[in-house]
Amino acid sequence: MEREQYIPLFETKEAKAWLFYRLFSVTVFLAVCFIWVYRITNLPKNGEDGRWVWIGLLAAELWFGLYWLITQALRWNPVFRSTFKDRLSWRYKEELPGVDIFVCTANFKIEPPIMVVNTVLSVLAYDYSPEKLSVYLSDDGGSDLTFYALLEGSEFARHWIPYCKKFKVEPRSPAAYFTDSKSCMDLSHHSEASLAIKKLYEEMKERIASATKLGRIPEEQRSKHEGFSQWDSYSSRLDHDTILQILIDGKDPNAKDIDGCALPTLVYLAREKRPQHPHHFKAGAMNALIRVSSKISNGPIILNLDCDMYSNNSLSVHDALCFFLDEEKSHEVAFAQYPQHFENITKNDVYSNSLRVGFNVEFHGLDGFGGPPYCGTGCFQRRDVLCGRKFTKDSKFEWKNDDDHKRLRSILELEQETKSLASCTYEQNTQWGKEMGLRYGCLLEDVITGLSIHCRGWKSVYINPERKAFIGLAPTTLSQTLVQHKRWAEGAFQILFCNYSPLSYARGKISFGLQLGYCYYCFWCPSSIPVLCYCIFPSLYLLKGISLFPQISSPWILPFAYVIATRYIYSLAEFLWSGGTILGWWCEQRMWLYKRTSSFFFGFIDTILKMLGFTESTFVVTAKFTDEDVLKRYEKEMMEFGDSSPMFAILATLAMLNLFCFIGVVNKVIMNGDVFSLYKTMPLQTLLCIALVLINLPLYQGLFLRNDNGKLPSSLAFKSFVVALLASSSFTLLY
Repeated sequence: MEREQYIPLFETKEAKAWLFYRLFSVTVFLAVCFIWVYRITNLPKNGEDGRWVWIGLLAAELWFGLYWLITQALRWNPVFRSTFKDRLSWRYKEELPGVDIFVCTANFKIEPPIMVVNTVLSVLAYDYSPEKLSVYLSDDGGSDLTFYALLEGSEFARHWIPYCKKFKVEPRSPAAYFTDSKSCMDLSHHSEASLAIKKLYEEMKERIASATKLGRIPEEQRSKHEGFSQWDSYSSRLDHDTILQILIDGKDPNAKDIDGCALPTLVYLAREKRPQHPHHFKAGAMNALIRVSSKISNGPIILNLDCDMYSNNSLSVHDALCFFLDEEKSHEVAFAQYPQHFENITKNDVYSNSLRVGFNVEFHGLDGFGGPPYCGTGCFQRRDVLCGRKFTKDSKFEWKNDDDHKRLRSILELEQETKSLASCTYEQNTQWGKEMGLRYGCLLEDVITGLSIHCRGWKSVYINPERKAFIGLAPTTLSQTLVQHKRWAEGAFQILFCNYSPLSYARGKISFGLQLGYCYYCFWCPSSIPVLCYCIFPSLYLLKGISLFPQISSPWILPFAYVIATRYIYSLAEFLWSGGTILGWWCEQRMWLYKRTSSFFFGFIDTILKMLGFTESTFVVTAKFTDEDVLKRYEKEMMEFGDSSPMFAILATLAMLNLFCFIGVVNKVIMNGDVFSLYKTMPLQTLLCIALVLINLPLYQGLFLRNDNGKLPSSLAFKSFVVALLASSSFTLLY
């Protein structure tokens, strides 16, 4: 297209008031520097009380200051992108590229088959040419129950897809559609068709639920489809042959919906697994999908989704393609990342699972330096880039496929020829997992894959449209949340010590701002140590009567006060701007503390033990269903404890320690009769101790006031009480 005819398919805008924020951040850093000067110039002499903890606080404040500098990469240069889907449709009409969609599931016991099917149905019903749309389900659990559910879903799709397109249904997950209040209003406008499709869905749901409850497929159903015979040699989820089944062949002229229109391709894959061969978790599953799909559909664009992230916008494909098909600016774009959103977030987001600031602020900041990281779900990728292509200035996007020869063979022949690509030995002596596909060697295989793509010269873009593209399920208990963040933090920390460390591997290959952005996540685990230091020693020394911060009359208190005040005022303003509530912000502060003193700390310890050879990395799948009683407490925003997790033990002990210190100090003040002594001599220590007590109020309720099953176990409450009491008493007596 000639230059004068060029009309962009997307636009990029810089954030407003960015200059004001940069000036503000400079003043904060100057105040931090004054805090460092105070610590160094007022260091207690040898033999004086508090010398070593003073040095510890200096180290912690040095870390906080330097880490705060790193976080500026997330806010220094934010950009916001918008697309022009109408221009895309006008320009390319029927010449849009093929899109292969990968949905990944790993365990039917914690990822219910009906949920997986709803996700698959939501993307099968995309507002996109069905001949160019292919959906692949990777079942790493190798479950015939999941296969059966997908088989049922493939039959229901023949009714669901035309219904969605006829009535412009949103969202296109049946479960979400039939429970959405706005959708229920729409149902009344076309009631006859709606009642019929809802009845079909409920019948399908009941059959899947019955089979799941029984733990087996009814013989009548099993005999109807030859695909179940592939489980005849099945031993276990970690020991079985490749199971591949093309349930709907989009190239088959007989593959029609009830209106006679073509259907998208639908494929089930359970790659071969053997105990003696490493399977590399989700990265291995994705790489098997990349190879298998290259023989069946070979779409130049790949979207991958977790099985709990259903499509909420049938035009998301068009949004993403605007970034790949723009004639002037798309040549450098490797992938387009959507944010994650969740349908079960409570009003005040008690576990801070929405990642509100991260997706509404920080990812826009990373986009300004070359793009967000690859998050492992909700991401559209160029197939050739995933397969190792390096960036060059003439990296034009090609989407015309030459796959007509594949339809000269039968489906059975195609399945048999393709199975070998998913064998557990196929990758031996190849570049898969190294230079091709998703990278191996780290729990966060998606992050190191995105980093390697950026280091090959490519950029990524962040799409955050008003109508959310994908919606999933967030953890509904504190334990699930902490375990999930432990996995994320541990995986990010391991990146520092692998071949893809942003400190070494990325140096000189990506912008300095993007390099700092990756480091921000990699340093989550080490940040637990200074936070623990601040949670323990200031309160203990407050109980002892030893000041660790400036007095109220000292001018040195000003930089401390400025940093504290501006940090929390800005944090609150940023959270409210992102759509949160004041109480939601307070919950986020609590979870900020809990994650650093438990998830990040245990992630730090586990990584060190792994490096020393004492443990091995494991991939933990977060449960996607919740007990009814737990769900009721979650909806009431009551924190769920309920088990004796080691992470709960450390949280309870820290909470009790600060409570004992606070009670001890109050007792001293009352006994001495000088109410203002602490205000004059130790105002910041007192404020910190009070803040830690207030933020732990839900924990105290779980320890002492609750009688439901969500309270902390009595044994754990007793242990934390004894440990905290001994620690505070011993410190007071010995020091």
